[in-house]
Amino acid sequence: MKSTGTVYLVGAGPGDPGLLTLRGAELLGRADVVIHDMLVNPELLRLAPKSAEQIARGSQGTPGALSQKELNALMIKKAREGKCVVRLKGGDPFIFGRGGEEAEELASAGIPFEVVPGVSSISAVPAYAGIPLTHRGYASTFTALTGHEGEGKENSNLDFEQIARIPGTKVILMGLKHLRELATVLVEKGLPPDTPVALIQWGTTGRQRSVDGTLATIADLADKARLTPPVLTVIGDVVKLRPRLNWFERRPLFGTRIVVTRAKEQAGQLSGMLRDLGADVLEIPTIRIAPSTRKQDIMDALLELNSYDWLVFTSPNGVTAFFDIFFRRFQDLRDVGGARIAAIGPATAARLRDLHLQVDLMPEEALASKVADAFEKYQSIENLKICLLRAEVANSELPRALTELGAIVDDIAVYRTEAESEDATGTAARLMEGGADWITFTSGSTVEKFHARFDLPGLLKRFPAMRLASIGPETSKAIRALGIKETVEAREHTLEGLVRGLMTAHERGPA
Repeated sequence: MKSTGTVYLVGAGPGDPGLLTLRGAELLGRADVVIHDMLVNPELLRLAPKSAEQIARGSQGTPGALSQKELNALMIKKAREGKCVVRLKGGDPFIFGRGGEEAEELASAGIPFEVVPGVSSISAVPAYAGIPLTHRGYASTFTALTGHEGEGKENSNLDFEQIARIPGTKVILMGLKHLRELATVLVEKGLPPDTPVALIQWGTTGRQRSVDGTLATIADLADKARLTPPVLTVIGDVVKLRPRLNWFERRPLFGTRIVVTRAKEQAGQLSGMLRDLGADVLEIPTIRIAPSTRKQDIMDALLELNSYDWLVFTSPNGVTAFFDIFFRRFQDLRDVGGARIAAIGPATAARLRDLHLQVDLMPEEALASKVADAFEKYQSIENLKICLLRAEVANSELPRALTELGAIVDDIAVYRTEAESEDATGTAARLMEGGADWITFTSGSTVEKFHARFDLPGLLKRFPAMRLASIGPETSKAIRALGIKETVEAREHTLEGLVRGLMTAHERGPA
């Protein structure tokens, strides 16, 4: 019989995935079950093992959403099955998050639990809006309160007369619904109508929006801006510091919605670079990497490794896939033989160097003609045997160009790309509802699979301001095959080059 597992009440922070604590990341990395709130950044779920069961708590009132009672019972059930359960909660579990109630239920059931504090939106969201809660020149104290005490609660525990009298900053969570009455009562209890107020929506994320006003004007300004939850309210003179300290909203891509179409396991690098520049990133993986179906071809190539003069890798995926297969058969990297190695693109070369393999040839561009030119300049490849290691469905131009130079080419598929249609985090729905400023493509297969799922030309007609960014000529070729054109093609065919090209075009503005 399995021993009882442990439930970890983990604070996920306010939205920016970088604000998760190290302890929280460690526990996610060994979770058997993750039960998460809907406002938790979906990027954090990548930290959990692929085998972990992921359960979304759901939004209150929506079909399939778990009530608090059902959620408590689920945590207890999973723990009694001997599982490591991470209850991933927005912000901090013990600050306006019902974590105390959940801990009580676990204690009553005899379930071991641990509370992992999280970075609270109380401090993080104002900081991302350029508002320090305390400042020697403005406020020495701050008061935090909730504007939503719970459904069915008749009598408020909030003493607004006392709240108005307390000096310093006031932070209200979940107060947008009652903003007008909250502002009115605070003025009635003695706060000046011209007291500065800031509203911050989706704080610490690329979707952040801020509205500044006073107690007298803020409700009308919120209506005009059409703000919707989640919104945090800051009241006090520290709001005056926003014009000088508003660092987050001044980043170059702030407020720009950018779609990343790479496979889920690979999206993080590009998404992180864009988020660091302030973008609102929608990760919509359109492909997933799967094993090749041509296993016999791979086995034959492995048996003949010592006969090849060149191994040619066209992508980092090809490098990873080939050496995953290689090391299942061989224990020694020297068994790769004495072939020279060519890499198409800096990222492919970097992946090979990670394995301490020397790259002998790296063509400047990923076009078949440029690859052939690079070989021709390096040496005659007439009668040389070349093993081309790449995707199962790939352009026939490269092996043909090498064959025309006299090479004997074995075109070996070491992986394949499949369409990805899952939308567990709702990002695809967000794209279809509101569009985006940019869609980024890093391979022809991401273009083809995205188009199969969304009808790319149709999407551009629906959202005519949306622009396309391509990592290189082969990717652009796939875009143009649909009768449309990329706005940007990276000069350097790397993720860094893609971001640089996108930044340059963004600074120029719409064509």
